[in-house]
Amino acid sequence: MHKEESERRAFLPEFFAALEKTGLPVALEKGYGSRLGFEESDYLRANRHARIVTQKEAFAQDIVAVLRSPEVNELKLMKRGAVLLSMLHYPTRAMRVELLKKRGIRGVSLDSLRDDFLQRIVYNPRGTSENGMEIAFKELAKVRKNFFSPRRLPLRVSIIGMGMIGLRAARSAGKYGSPELNDLAAERGARGVIVRLLPRSVTADRKLMEKLLKTSDILVDASTRDNPYAYIVDNDQLGQLKPDAIILDLTADPYLVDDAGVQVKAFEGIPTGDLNKPVFYPDDPAYDAIPAGVRTANRRTVVSCNAWPGVKPEECMRLYGIQILPVLSALAAKGLGSMSIDSPDYFERAIARATVEYFERYDQQRA
Repeated sequence: MHKEESERRAFLPEFFAALEKTGLPVALEKGYGSRLGFEESDYLRANRHARIVTQKEAFAQDIVAVLRSPEVNELKLMKRGAVLLSMLHYPTRAMRVELLKKRGIRGVSLDSLRDDFLQRIVYNPRGTSENGMEIAFKELAKVRKNFFSPRRLPLRVSIIGMGMIGLRAARSAGKYGSPELNDLAAERGARGVIVRLLPRSVTADRKLMEKLLKTSDILVDASTRDNPYAYIVDNDQLGQLKPDAIILDLTADPYLVDDAGVQVKAFEGIPTGDLNKPVFYPDDPAYDAIPAGVRTANRRTVVSCNAWPGVKPEECMRLYGIQILPVLSALAAKGLGSMSIDSPDYFERAIARATVEYFERYDQQRA
């Protein structure tokens, strides 16, 4: 992935060893896995059908698999009718959806792969929640001189979003985000953490939210929104937080300008981080890059990353490899064209639900 310098994730050689059973040729871009410390020979030994190619050749294959979505210039290297298996985030990337359709690329979004109970198949909630919560608590510990004191009040963490990310975040918060801080707090007799999960019936009540925000030490966005153009917490409400409170952005939606307006983050006026820079202080220049019309007057330290699992890349890619292998094997065996939500095969149904076509059909029905 040609992203920020700190993005080191690549599928491991063991993944390609398992993929060898499909018998299909595998084209790996030159330098693949090098940021994780692997050599090209590690991959060639793992899969006798693998070969090393240029970037242009890699994107010219029938199936292109890459964890984070390619950039526009990379998508232009793909041929019409090819399948792109990637984190495509259809609901908040309208321009990407249109580009895929325009170029005839058959998208299969890893974040839309769901089983018959609509639970995600390719998913790393632990990597997202725990990595983010660990950094948030470490930032709080820097500014709270009484962080480990047995005389302080319990810390309060407020989490918006009650899906798996939010629930994992709650469990992690109860342990100060990491074994290191948890052990230190226990040794010194600190008074623990109170975790509050805030459903929509609470976030919609401004007076109640004001009270909760005033007593929050860490405010967490783990939300899923139907409308990416609307805030859950606006900038005036963020002003109710303690001056040294931490905002943890686990969702990490971007600001995007399209024909319908500005797609915004759930919390108004916070920047979006990446693996190179996941922490922003109130005077950070990143606030100047936020689109005009988005209010940023009320600022707090923000912990944000658009690729949270990548903080621990090898652990992340081992999990993703296990989850993605049967999906890629099914695509290799049958191709995308014959897959349907009515298929008798579990993975074929999931793949069909992850296509651009299915997303647009469902979205139109919901609208």
